[in-house]
Amino acid sequence: MFGSRRPRVLAALCAALAVALLASCSRVVNTAAEGASSDTDASRSGTKPNIVYVLTDDLAWNLVEYMPHVQRMRKEGTTFTGFFATDSLCCPSRTSLLTGQYPHNTGVFTNSGDDGGYRAFMKNRNEEKTFGPALQRAGYRTGFMGKYLNGYQPGDKNGTDKPYVPSGWDEWDVAGDGYREYDYELNENGEVVPYGKAPEDYLTDVLSKKATSFIGSSAAEKKPFMLEVATFAPHGPATPAPRDEDTFPGLKAPRTDAYDKATRNAPKWQSILSPLTSKDKKEIDRRFAKRVRSVQAVDDMIGQLEKTLEEKGLADDTYIVFGSDNGFHMGEHRLRPGKQTAYDTDVNVPLMVTGPGVPAGEKVSQLAENVDINPTFLDLAGVDPPSTVDGRSLNDLMHGRTEDEWRDAVLVEHHHAVSKKDDPDAAPKESGDPPTYAAMRTDDSLYVEYADGQREFYSLDSDPEQLTNRAASLSAGQRAALHRTLTALQRCKGAKSCQDASGTDG
Repeated sequence: MFGSRRPRVLAALCAALAVALLASCSRVVNTAAEGASSDTDASRSGTKPNIVYVLTDDLAWNLVEYMPHVQRMRKEGTTFTGFFATDSLCCPSRTSLLTGQYPHNTGVFTNSGDDGGYRAFMKNRNEEKTFGPALQRAGYRTGFMGKYLNGYQPGDKNGTDKPYVPSGWDEWDVAGDGYREYDYELNENGEVVPYGKAPEDYLTDVLSKKATSFIGSSAAEKKPFMLEVATFAPHGPATPAPRDEDTFPGLKAPRTDAYDKATRNAPKWQSILSPLTSKDKKEIDRRFAKRVRSVQAVDDMIGQLEKTLEEKGLADDTYIVFGSDNGFHMGEHRLRPGKQTAYDTDVNVPLMVTGPGVPAGEKVSQLAENVDINPTFLDLAGVDPPSTVDGRSLNDLMHGRTEDEWRDAVLVEHHHAVSKKDDPDAAPKESGDPPTYAAMRTDDSLYVEYADGQREFYSLDSDPEQLTNRAASLSAGQRAALHRTLTALQRCKGAKSCQDASGTDG
């Protein structure tokens, strides 16, 4: 806590002074204490804090060690080690991040079709639920850059006369298909701007320049700001910046305890999986190295954002939040590279926070989820989240304060895609293409119910890699209790309802 020692020191000095000076010293102590207390609030200047949110695509924990600026965030801020995605798939996860609601309340379960993508997002009126409009109404200058939602195209007009910019955003620089990092278009505040193949067109670098410009113009306007920069990296094809193409020669994917290991008592959808071949392993290593190279530009961007905030005198009043929409498995459970499972490789993702009053080097183990991002940003801005938000603010936890009551479980909801047309995450079955399921992750277990009747249960104390499915050994009472809690989570609406539903009773 910044400045927390001053009141105690001054109090000690006052005690040593003459009685005639006690009243004066008391006033000094009170003033110092008030200043120390304000340091743990959002902003020491008395204004609302700034928020910079860097959201990556498919970034798993195993990439963090290759990102020096993110590593510095871990040292200088707080890391949520138990942070999870509501689905290990881009569009449903991003919708939960934006709205603070579970997929069963957003209606976005896949990347395309009637139950997914930008189409379902708009059909279910999710746009008005995002944190952008709420923060803009609270006096914030808001910016969104990079990747929005699957199916969004920069030229979409949505009934308007020119390319559509959602309400609630003062700055809008958003791409459609930016996965290759070149040859893309940006909707720049209602004007579609094409970018080519030149080194300066590399998308992550373009976003970095636009983000630093946004910070500078916000500083000039002397308004608090909220900026989300959503990169396409390290999503495939994981194209690195030209300067990083030859870095990390010979790098191999991590050989964890789950690498090339079959799941015991595995669900049927894994029955096709065979041991990884030498060719498979070489391809996994190749793709992992590309992913590492592609996030170097993201890490550079974070460093540039930090530098700009320092230069503008805004660093002490700005929260920087770093995270990912979902994880990515690479050989674990014998799964070829992909996602969409309920295993920790896919749903347990990084979340780091630095900013005013955030303790350095702290780790928060309480179960958090991407539905908590929306209410956290609103809370930091002094805005009460609406009752429809399913998540809860992480404000207290990230400032080192405890929560008397917190959730005992997080929910993961996944629908098997009916159509894979135009889905950048469509994967062959050996990469992980499970049937529809709902899952519940607690501190010490993972429980999964598939639509075809199969079940998975992993006891994490003895099986942290989730390799031995013990669903068949559960008693009837245990199965019933797990099912009740999972069902309650699938039906919950609003923070109180979802908190009550998360109480495991068996």
